[in-house]
Amino acid sequence: MNLYEAIFYRQSVRNYSMTQIAPDLLRRIGNYYSQITPLFPGIETEIGITENPEGKRLLTGLFPIQAPYYLTIYTEEREKSEMNAGYIGEQLCLYMTTLGLGTCFIGNATLRHAPQNRNGLHLVIVIAFGLPKGAMLRRPDEAKRLRVQDLCVYKDQPTRWMTQVIEAARMAPSSENSQPWRFVVVGSRIHIFSKKDGMDRPKKWAEFNFGVMFSHIAVASEELWLEVDLIRLENVVQKNFRNNQYVLSAIVNPSM
Repeated sequence: MNLYEAIFYRQSVRNYSMTQIAPDLLRRIGNYYSQITPLFPGIETEIGITENPEGKRLLTGLFPIQAPYYLTIYTEEREKSEMNAGYIGEQLCLYMTTLGLGTCFIGNATLRHAPQNRNGLHLVIVIAFGLPKGAMLRRPDEAKRLRVQDLCVYKDQPTRWMTQVIEAARMAPSSENSQPWRFVVVGSRIHIFSKKDGMDRPKKWAEFNFGVMFSHIAVASEELWLEVDLIRLENVVQKNFRNNQYVLSAIVNPSM
């Protein structure tokens, strides 16, 4: 299984065996993180891994999942830093899926032995991981996701590869399965919007969610030999949308 395939089969794992994994796997996770090209280069991040083979209750919060390992992502506080962290975090989860490890994002959690601040960076997310106790994967049709027609408007006949990119984006996980993204596809451009929920301020995990979704677009594009550029188009910014707020546009074209 590669990262693209993991998009469709990964599910959040909440029950773990407290079996230790080989040290080489932990090194491979760290090495993979160092090779990820961030969504926004220049934003400093770090990761940490807390081992918990005895299954102690190290996590506090609404969903204190007991796992043999926890991965923490730290970021400096800058514009779009949480979106960048979501982009990195989802690629790590997809990679760990290819290694046979279950994963689960845990928001609003405190992890004992992991500082809230590290080297001037703040903790943005905790990811539980390890060997699952039970199923690690599910069929794509078992994922509770909105239909493409509920998320996307095609202004003209899409190419096959464009529909594949949109399908990968549709499968992205989100906090409380909110699926806040909406897409308008015009030729090779995907205009990406956030569904308004009547609140003046975006929800806490809004940026992080979009970073997760953008990682799916990036992974699918690489798999399909496509080039993708994320830009903010002023002609779209200036338009008034009643139910949605413009985020970014993805320009997707076949590699030359």
